[in-house]
Amino acid sequence: MHRARIAAVLIGCILVLAACAAGINPEVGSSPPDGDVAGFFMGLWHGFIAPVTFVISLFTDSINLYEVHNNGNWYDFGFVLGAGILFGGGGAGARRKGR
Repeated sequence: MHRARIAAVLIGCILVLAACAAGINPEVGSSPPDGDVAGFFMGLWHGFIAPVTFVISLFTDSINLYEVHNNGNWYDFGFVLGAGILFGGGGAGARRKGR
């Protein structure tokens, strides 16, 4: 019985991780509608508004969390930086307690 539980938990974990795998995006490789691509500052803005955008994207198909038409690494850096600033970054845990 113990092995069956371990196997069930392991299979469940594998299925959850497989559900998080990225799929094919049909917009990749197509030209942006206005000819302009998102850069660092748009990535920063999208990182700031990510929680709101995520909630809206659950209910509508026309809103996406991540801009497909971007300039690459600079957009990614801005997005991660914006989300990190919004959620407090990693420095909050390093704060010393008062004596």
